[in-house]
Amino acid sequence: MAIRLYRAYSPGTRSRSDVYFTDLTKIKPEKSLTFGKKACSGRNNRGLITLKGRGGAHKRKHRIVDFKRKSSSIVARVATIEYDPNRNARLALLHYDNGVKKYILAPRSLKIGMEVCAGKDAPIEIGNALPLASIPLGSTVHNVELTLGKGGQLARAAGTYAQIIAKEGDFVTLKLPSNEVRLVYKECYATLGQVGNVDAINVCLGKAGRSRWLGKRPKVRGVVKNPIDHPHGGGEGRSPIGRSKPVTPWGKPALGIKTRQAKKASSKYILRGRTK
Repeated sequence: MAIRLYRAYSPGTRSRSDVYFTDLTKIKPEKSLTFGKKACSGRNNRGLITLKGRGGAHKRKHRIVDFKRKSSSIVARVATIEYDPNRNARLALLHYDNGVKKYILAPRSLKIGMEVCAGKDAPIEIGNALPLASIPLGSTVHNVELTLGKGGQLARAAGTYAQIIAKEGDFVTLKLPSNEVRLVYKECYATLGQVGNVDAINVCLGKAGRSRWLGKRPKVRGVVKNPIDHPHGGGEGRSPIGRSKPVTPWGKPALGIKTRQAKKASSKYILRGRTK
């Protein structure tokens, strides 16, 4: 899908870019698979802010997406390709032969009217879900399970995919979008193909107002705050942070500090760490 550019007829359109929506079906979302989503503006059950810089987004409806793809091996037909306000990937509405309707992440090049299925004996085609052991080497997959039966967790954003590079014993070696190489159990399911809407990474919002529509509020630097509000705050005029290394508002080291647990159980499955 191509990128749409705008003429500079206002400051907000000077650098604005969008993806075309011509691939979407002009239809309201499936009512049985949606429900209202209450905004929390980054607050917890006590009303305290736990995620800063959130709030004021447009009202959204949550779509129930099937990340497991294991319910049955019944063939399903792609009825619509729809927009999802909660993610940058597109959704495909499947109509199964038994009358069930489900949303899945729409892979690249999936078209309305195509048929998809899931199972160990499913054909090697775009949109089909199979165990990693049944997928040929070198294939690109997305929506990869980490825990058997939990549903896909890896490579779910627009344009992302993982590549199968080796098989040995009970594990399959995957190269993830972050360039991390890790082992995944061979019976975990994955969907063939790359996630659609690949040009989502090239979208430029163009103005601050579009960020506010998405629920992103302005970020204030710590050095311009008072000492009581941030460890970097205070001083006369444009002063430095006054520390050897930058820290978070709560005094923890920031910017470049590894936060992954040193003794995390899944670390033994990571053959090569991710790169920035």
